Amino acid sequence: MLHIVATPIGNLNDISKRALDTLGTADLILCEDTRVTKKLLDYYDIKKPVQSLHQHSDAKKIHSIINKLKKDENIAYVSDAGTPGVNDPGGQLVAEALKESLLVSPIPGPSALTAAISVCGFPMEKFTYLGFAPTKKGRQTFFKDVVNRDEAVVFFESTHRLVKALEQMSEFVRSTKYDVRMICVAREMTKIYETIYRGHIEKVLIDVKNSSAKGESVIILAPKKYQS
Repeated sequence: MLHIVATPIGNLNDISKRALDTLGTADLILCEDTRVTKKLLDYYDIKKPVQSLHQHSDAKKIHSIINKLKKDENIAYVSDAGTPGVNDPGGQLVAEALKESLLVSPIPGPSALTAAISVCGFPMEKFTYLGFAPTKKGRQTFFKDVVNRDEAVVFFESTHRLVKALEQMSEFVRSTKYDVRMICVAREMTKIYETIYRGHIEKVLIDVKNSSAKGESVIILAPKKYQS
């Protein structure tokens, strides 16, 4: 069986007992970066074979994993942090396993996406998730699309591009009839310097500029018609 295991996004104590049991009994653990995963395994004294499976892994690597599963091996896949299948190569492995009618079991747990949603305080019955903002080409189009959507929008942004992203969004917001929009920026979720910024986009932009905190952020733009 292939187990898709959610792991902590920062605080190592956030892992579930079921996840630990699964990793502890697996014949093989697959991960994006063996160095990152070994920190988690060492913390919980789990000694199992570990192999990398990342975005540059070829079809031959995935085929070899499928063959192991066909031989009744129990394999656990983890991403660097959080729930696999969201912005990592886990989805491709799952797709291939399902094509071969192999069993795939989710071991749920931490997710930066849902963690941020739980504390934003916006109506989230309906939202659009857009992954990471483009790093170069297409950023203007991306942020214009974010601002023009009626429902809440969630995406990730790196520490070095966060201020610029908020500036671009603020510019587009001012050009619409909904010129006051609420936003939540959840930075370094569950880590030592976790910071949640929430308020009108202009205020959050000022707060972020005045902060020395670093780290990846989850950004949630509230629905157009939402007012605090």
